[in-house]
Amino acid sequence: MISTIDILSIPIWNVTMEEARNLAFKCIDEGRAASIATANAEMVMRAQTDRELAHILQHADLVVPDGAGVLWAAEQQGKKFKERVTGVDLACSLLQEAAARQTPVYLFGGAPGIAEQAAANVQQQIGSLHIAGTHSGFFSADEEKDIIEDIRSQGTRILLVALGVPKQEKWISEHLYELGPCVCMGVGGTFDVLAGKAGRAPKWMQDNRLEWLYRLLKEPTRFKRMLALPKFVAAVKLGGRAK
Repeated sequence: MISTIDILSIPIWNVTMEEARNLAFKCIDEGRAASIATANAEMVMRAQTDRELAHILQHADLVVPDGAGVLWAAEQQGKKFKERVTGVDLACSLLQEAAARQTPVYLFGGAPGIAEQAAANVQQQIGSLHIAGTHSGFFSADEEKDIIEDIRSQGTRILLVALGVPKQEKWISEHLYELGPCVCMGVGGTFDVLAGKAGRAPKWMQDNRLEWLYRLLKEPTRFKRMLALPKFVAAVKLGGRAK
C-alpha cells in the first residue's frame, strides 16, 4: 500500500518512479481526470503562505518527491522516501509509456516554439508519439478558451503544463474537469530541457543533492528564489513555525 509523508503539512506520496507512472496510467485506463504535482522545497515553502496552492497540493491525486529538500525533510522525521521522483524524469517516463501505448499527449506552456521542439526531440529519441497538440505559455483569455477546447477535442489523455509554479498548479486545478478524462501534470522547465535549451546537472550533482547549486551557477538570477531553501530548512527544524 502506498503511503504519504507530510512535509510542512503537504502530503507527498512515497512512490517509486514506476509506481507514479502506473498510477497515472491507471487513471487513464479508468477514464478519469487527475492532477500530478512535483514537490520541491521551494514549492512547499510557497504553500506555507499561499493557501490556494496549499489546498491544491493537499487535494492533488499525486504529489511526488521531486526535490532533494523534501527527501532531507523526511529524514529529519526518521522517515525515508523510496526514491526521488523528479518532474523531468517522470514526464519522460510518461512520454515513453505513452509512445508505447499511443496515448494522446498535449504539451502546453513554455516560450513560443519550445513545446513543439520538445515534442520533436522526444519523438526522435523514443519513436512515434501521438502528439494531440502543443501551445506556448503565452495566451489571451479568448485564446485560453480555444486551448482548453483543443485539448479536449483532440482526445488528450496526458497534459504536460509548463507555466511555472504556482501558475501551472492553479491552472490545472481550475480547468481540470473542463479538459476531459485527462491526467495533468505541472512540469516547470521540463520543456526547455527536452527542447535542448537547458541542461540538467551532472549525475554526480544529482546523486549528491546539489542540483540547486548547479541551477544557481547557471542562472545567478535565481538567487532570490533560492532564499526559500534556508527558510525551508529552518521551518523543518522548527516544526513548521518558521515562515
